[in-house]
Formats: sequence, C-alpha cells, structure tokens
Amino acid sequence: MSDGPTSQGREGSLEAPTRHALAWQDPEFYDSAALEKELERVFDICHGCRRCFNLCNSFPTLFDLIDESKTGELDAVDKKDFAKVVDHCYLCDMCYMTKCPYVPPHPWNVDFPHLMLRAKAVKNRDGGVRWRDKVLSSTDTVGRIAGIPVVSEIVNAVNASSLGRQVLDAVLGVDPQAPIPKYHSKSLRSRLKRTSARADAPQIAGTTRGKVALFATCYINRNEPGIGLDLAAIFEHNGIEVALAERENCCGMPKLELGDLQAVADLKINNVPPLIAMIERGYDIVAPIPSCVLMFKQELPLMFPDDADIARIKRHMFDPFEYLAQRHKTGLLRTDFKRPLGTIAYHVACHLRVQNIGLKTRDILQLVPGTTVQPIERCSGHDGTYGVKREFRETSMKIGKPVIQKVESSKADFYASDCPMAGHQIESGLPDGRPPTHPLTLLKMAYGL
Repeated sequence: MSDGPTSQGREGSLEAPTRHALAWQDPEFYDSAALEKELERVFDICHGCRRCFNLCNSFPTLFDLIDESKTGELDAVDKKDFAKVVDHCYLCDMCYMTKCPYVPPHPWNVDFPHLMLRAKAVKNRDGGVRWRDKVLSSTDTVGRIAGIPVVSEIVNAVNASSLGRQVLDAVLGVDPQAPIPKYHSKSLRSRLKRTSARADAPQIAGTTRGKVALFATCYINRNEPGIGLDLAAIFEHNGIEVALAERENCCGMPKLELGDLQAVADLKINNVPPLIAMIERGYDIVAPIPSCVLMFKQELPLMFPDDADIARIKRHMFDPFEYLAQRHKTGLLRTDFKRPLGTIAYHVACHLRVQNIGLKTRDILQLVPGTTVQPIERCSGHDGTYGVKREFRETSMKIGKPVIQKVESSKADFYASDCPMAGHQIESGLPDGRPPTHPLTLLKMAYGL
C-alpha cells in the first residue's frame, strides 16, 4: 500500500466525499470472515497514513498494537485485539468527515466509522454485548422508570451519594466520577402538552415553514426539560408555533452505537408515522440534541436509502439554531435583545459538526450586542455512554482535556455546548466545577424572556 495520500484521494480536491448506504440487511454484512478481511485491509491503510492519530482512541490503540508487535506491521497483531480498536470508536464520524483522504470516491473506499459499526453489529449478533451496555442504551425504558414520581427522587438521591455511585460502579460499571443526569418526574412532553391536528397553510420562509413539531428527545424529555422549555419560548417569541407529535420514542442513536441495528429499525417504525403526520400538517421537525438530528439527517437515511418517508423527514429536520438562522436569512428573526452575554466559550459538538451546516449557534448568539463567541472545535470525550463507563472514563477525560483547558483559560462569562451531556463532561473536568449554560438558555436570557 501507499505511504500516504495519493493524487486519487481527497487531498487538494474540492470533490465532496461519497457516503455509501449501510448494507446492514445483506447477509455478508454479518460474515465474520469477510469482516476480519475488511478490518485488515482498512487497518493497514490507516497504519500507512496515521493522520487520525489525534482523534478518538481507536487510532492510538491500533497504532500501538502495530508498533508493539514483533514485526511492527499489522500482520503480527493478534486478530482478537482488533476488538480493542472497535470498542474505542463511538461513531462520531470526524475521521471520515475531516481527516481521511481515502474516503469514497477514492478507489480504496475507506469508511472507518461504518466498518466499526459493522464490527459492533456482528458483536451484538453474536451475543458479545454486555448487559450494562444494553441497559444504558435503553433510554426510553430507563427514563420511564426513573421518571416515576417518588422513584425519581430516590434515583436522584442515590446517584448523588458516594455510596450510590459505588453501587452504580459495581452493578453497571459507571465510573463514580462520571457526570450522570438527574431525572424529572414531570417530563417536557407533559409540560408542553401541545399537539395539533390542524392543517394550516405553512408560513414558508426559505426552507422553513414557520411552525415546528418538537422532537423532545429522551434526554431533554426526562433529564433537562428546561432546555426544551427555553426552545419553545424562543421560537414562540419569534412567531413560530411549537407543537408535539402524538408520540415519540428514542431516535435510536444509543442502539446504533451499540450495533443493535434491528432495535434502531424498530424505533424507526414507531417514530416515522407521527413525524410524517406532523409534516403533512405543515410542520417542520426540530430536535434540541445534535445526535438526534443527525440520526434523522444521516444515519437513518443511510440505513434505509429507499424509504421515501425517511427522505421526507430528512428534508424537514432541523437543528434549532439552523432553523433560526434560516429565519434570520429571510428577515424573520426578532433581534429585540435585552441583555448582552459577554464572552461565551462555545464547544461545538461533534454530531453537530458532521452535519455540515456551519456554526449556526455561534452566528445567532453573536447577533446579540455585547456578545463574543469563541468556538472550540474539539471532542469533549463524552460521546454517548462512552465517557461514563469505568473502562473508558480516563481516556474520555484525556480526549476532552484540550476543550476543558480552553474553557478554563478563556475566562469567559459563560461556556456552552449544543450537547448538554458534553457540557457536563467539561464541567466534570473544570477545577471550579462551574456548570455549563446551554446555548438555547443563553438566547432566552438575551431576549429577556
């Protein structure tokens, strides 16, 4: 193989990479021998390139295995150790989107995240997934149980105690120092209670229609409903109707990261009809968690490339600040701000970066007079459930250290991340432990709402 990028790669090219559909329903996708062969092929390419050494820990793990082998080449690495590389991939897609010169249309056709997902899917099929991981990824079930009145108080009290964290560590392998969210018995969906069966004519402005159905997400619905309420207040202040679909389930991202693709498909079957119903009534879809937006914009379309309903949802799915930026572009965003925000250290979540929509959160917040936003485009190390697991906690903090250091040295008035879990990961590493302020909360403050 080559020692580095070739003229056939993306380096120096303006050609957009091609993302092939995920052939997860093809029997060969689960063929262990074929998977091992592809892992060898791609790992050897990565070994000869090494441009991704400073991203997630998959690459240092791979390179260390090779460098510490007898020959210093991939063929001397025990194939069983390939699983160590897979375990450190949390499917952020940053290697594919920002680093790799061999992604398609390059003839080497390297899609590292999809290869890792395939390996995870084979592991899941073969029963190699831990009970702990199945529990942590079952966000609907956990949220429903932990959100029961009285139960939520007990859960929160246990999670806040030293003894409770020791129990969590012993039973689920959740690191005692990792941030874990509180649970609310009164969910966001129960607080909003806004559904609509009307088919009003949409107020079209650019690509937006002026009325949105809020996909609450598991996390916002049960863990930080205040962020969802802030979103609703901001949108309604701007004359945008906010409603809820009749029902919603988890978007499927936690199960995707586990390789449980059938569970993702089952959740898709539950989520698509109510979202399509809202679109047919003239609504766009907005979700306040970047990974949930990405699920409908990228992951589900790649899993179901011929599904017309998924394609339709993709066209109408927006990040909140992406939606507000579209409204601003057409002169429909209110700029009657009451309060400056000073300096904001703004962490750009990986699942937002790979959507290729630009820094819309920064752009909107900087409309506020007396406000400066300092973007930090590095991984926080949280990455779904990765950062809370005992075996990965130290590594996750190492990955997030540059972000934490930049937040600390910025001396900013606020720090924020579109991903609230990433925000709390940063919080756990700051010497003073001060909490983040979500960008939607900051915008609501600026409006004086």
